[in-house]
Amino acid sequence: MISKQQKQERDVDAKKHVHEQSYPRRLLVANSYLILKKGHRYLPPIVRAVLGLVLVVLGFLGFLPILGFWMIPLGLALIATDIPPFGRWLKQRLRHNRHNKKRT
Repeated sequence: MISKQQKQERDVDAKKHVHEQSYPRRLLVANSYLILKKGHRYLPPIVRAVLGLVLVVLGFLGFLPILGFWMIPLGLALIATDIPPFGRWLKQRLRHNRHNKKRT
């Protein structure tokens, strides 16, 4: 039979495990935001656009080693910093996805 203390420890471990899984994602999102902000500040628009296009094109080759599908959203975000309508559309999509994820 399991004691109350063992149940509590197991519950705390389960909650800790769930939090640890979400922590790296939050850290990745925060770091990505900071990188994009610095890029917007220090890189000229043409460099950001070219870099964004290169990331998107190479992202479609994500099945190859080293390259990855993660490059597509990063490239789109870089392009969105210079094209206001695209930036608004991207923000709407992110809000929509975040809202739908909270429901499930």
